[in-house]
Formats: sequence, structure tokens, C-alpha cells
Amino acid sequence: MALIEVDALTRIYRSGDIEVPALREVSLHIEPGEFVAIMGASGSGKSTLMQILGGLDRPTAGRYVLDGVDMTRLSRDGLARVRNERIGFVFQSFNLLARTTALENVELPLVYSRNGLRGAERRRRAREALARVGLSHREHHPPNQLSGGQQQRVAIARALVNRPPLLLADEPTGNLDSRTSGEILALFQELNDAGATILLVTHEHDVSQHARRKVFLRDGRILSDDMVADRLIASPQAASIEVPA
Repeated sequence: MALIEVDALTRIYRSGDIEVPALREVSLHIEPGEFVAIMGASGSGKSTLMQILGGLDRPTAGRYVLDGVDMTRLSRDGLARVRNERIGFVFQSFNLLARTTALENVELPLVYSRNGLRGAERRRRAREALARVGLSHREHHPPNQLSGGQQQRVAIARALVNRPPLLLADEPTGNLDSRTSGEILALFQELNDAGATILLVTHEHDVSQHARRKVFLRDGRILSDDMVADRLIASPQAASIEVPA
């Protein structure tokens, strides 16, 4: 069974009498263990799609099933539970709490989870997640004592600590230099090799090369799927199709 099933997903924003379609009947199935890059230019709909996949927004029409759960039928509280327990988020701006240590930042999702873990077990799980991203030696440091790359590693550890089936990364290297970006993307590849399902939103072609599947959006629709760039190079119709930057 697919981890993600999206069928005819539509999202329309309204401003007075004006309707602005952000997604137009998007259908997409993603299997467990895939590493997918969602690509497209500004306004293509990729951020809207990520918001809906993360349970942060609702579609106007269509169906979205995550790990057997119909997300379009959940209440606000139900969506919040799914976000906490089944989805790990990694953002461009890290979103770490400034006055808490790396360990405390990673432990936070466990505090709000319904798993009933005691403090000692939460701390053990947080240390395990930090070790997984190579930051055991920095667990007592607050964000202002960490480099940008280290802060993003803490954010990734926080996303992993509840052991969710899905990891969503929204422009995760946008605030990092090229060398650090490469290290973070290599970490995503390692996590994917270990079985994590990863969806990465990016507008950068170099970043998308680390994924095993690419989905291009344009004007709210899927323009193309899978290893598109490689196929277009060999295709006689390549000149007639514009691939988003």
C-alpha cells in the first residue's frame, strides 16, 4: 500500500469574488522508502502541496490518504495528532527554540505526543536521534552556539524523534552555504537508505539531484514525474517542454 495517496487534489484560494487555483486535480502516489523532490518555479503550487501533505492546510476538493488515514476527513485536533506522530518537518529556517539546548529541542515533540513516554525514555530517544545526525557532542548547546548546519541537523533529529513514517523537508538547505548544504543532503540520503520516506521541496536543480524521483509542478498541475531531466535530454520533444528551474 502506498504511504501517500493523493487523488484529484485541488486547492482554490478566494479573495472576495476572485478565485486563485493553487492546485488543479493533482494525483500522486508515493511508496514507503521513496526519496522524492517536489520541484517548480515560484507559484507552481509546490508549497501548497507540501502544506496539504503536512496537514497544515486542507484541499478544496480531492482526497489525501497518509499511511491509511484519510486526512481530508480529520478534525483540526485529528490533524494535529497526525502531524505530531506521523510526520517529521524540516524547515528552511530551522525553527529551534532559542533558550533551550539541542537535546531539549529534539525532545519537544515527545512531550506533546500521546505515546506516554516517561522523562528518562524521552531523553534517551532524543539522544538517540541526535546521535543519528552526528551531534551527540553538542546536546547541551543552545542554537546560538551552533553553526547553521548543526542547527539544521538538530531540526532533522527533532523531526525523526517520534519515528514518523514520513519526513517533509521544505527548502531545507535554503539558509546554508554550498558545502553545508551538501552535508545535509548527504544526511538525507543516508536516512533514506535506512528506510525513511522523504519529500523534499526545492526550486534548485542541484538539490533535487540527491532525490531518486522528481515531480515537477507548473501552474498547479504535475508537469512531469520521475527522472524527467534524463528523459528530456534523450527525447525528440525536449525542446517543446519547459522544465522549471
